[in-house]
Amino acid sequence: MIPIAKPQIGEEEIKAVQDVMNSGIISQGEAVREFEENFADYIGVENAVAVNSGTAALHTALLANGIGPGDEVITTPFTFIATANSILFTGAKPAFVDIEEDTFNIDAEKIQDKITPKTKAIMPVHLYGQPADMKRIMEIAGDHNLIVIEDACQAHGAEFNKIKVGNFGTGCFSFYPTKNMTTSEGGIITTNDKKFAETANALRNHGSLIRYYHEILGYNYRMTDIGAAIGITQLKKLDKFNEIRIKNAQYLTKRLKDIRGILTPIVKNDRKHVFNQYTLRIRSEFGERDKVIEILNKNGVGTAIYYPLPVHQQRLYMNLGYTGKFPSSERMANDVLSLPVHPSVTEDNLDLIAETFNNINNEKN
Repeated sequence: MIPIAKPQIGEEEIKAVQDVMNSGIISQGEAVREFEENFADYIGVENAVAVNSGTAALHTALLANGIGPGDEVITTPFTFIATANSILFTGAKPAFVDIEEDTFNIDAEKIQDKITPKTKAIMPVHLYGQPADMKRIMEIAGDHNLIVIEDACQAHGAEFNKIKVGNFGTGCFSFYPTKNMTTSEGGIITTNDKKFAETANALRNHGSLIRYYHEILGYNYRMTDIGAAIGITQLKKLDKFNEIRIKNAQYLTKRLKDIRGILTPIVKNDRKHVFNQYTLRIRSEFGERDKVIEILNKNGVGTAIYYPLPVHQQRLYMNLGYTGKFPSSERMANDVLSLPVHPSVTEDNLDLIAETFNNINNEKN
């Protein structure tokens, strides 16, 4: 079976972990500081604060930006639920805006209609590795004095107008094993604001900047040196990993783009899409998505649906009183299918995927 995702762990990562284990300093030590510095340099910002998950990065970024009860944060309902849940954690409320059907990202032109006196921030999601329209989002944020917090958890190294995501507002990244790089579990926040970074640093460590002195309510969101050691090594490989993902995605698109009922990913000219997921649409004229998945799986092709139910339709949010319709998000939840393009995928694997789709198409016709 070709897995939908596979972390790229080599001897360098294993040695890095062994070195940390042998040092005896395995939490919040030099490896974490080095990883933060390296990641900040890579994104092109002054500061990075490492935490223990992408969700922790989102929650900490919201708190450090002063988001709290009574505030509203505009975001998308077509995302992993951690995006919206991190807003709930602060006591604020997500305000959903529907997506563009070509990029799967928040429709920037619909944001202004959702702005109210309670709106404090916009949280765009760079879904699947393609940046949202950061030019328009930053313009709207500037016009309304709103904070921008980028959910870049799937977009390590992605660019909008040749600027890396995580460099526009406050950036939040995840290092879960399915991401373009990993620390096993982990996350990081990027910013050019030194004071913000100090607050985030305290929030991840029980509200403390000086050991055993606590000035604010904080959390245990610290990254381990074991994870940071993996991250230092993975970051050196990230650009190569991304090049392979992009190449694989382009190859697969070339093989699939002419099949009626298959809508391959669209990459905007002003964006670098790093394909954390290669996500296409299965339209009704091609066939039933569940049946397509069944055939792909039988032929050894792993698949996934990201995401089968938009956030506003999740029971949690319905119980909280969320209503309304977001037709594009709902349509995408019915159509999307992700296929493997990670660095372990070979050209033979991609040919198998394409041939399976072509066989389904030929049998249908």
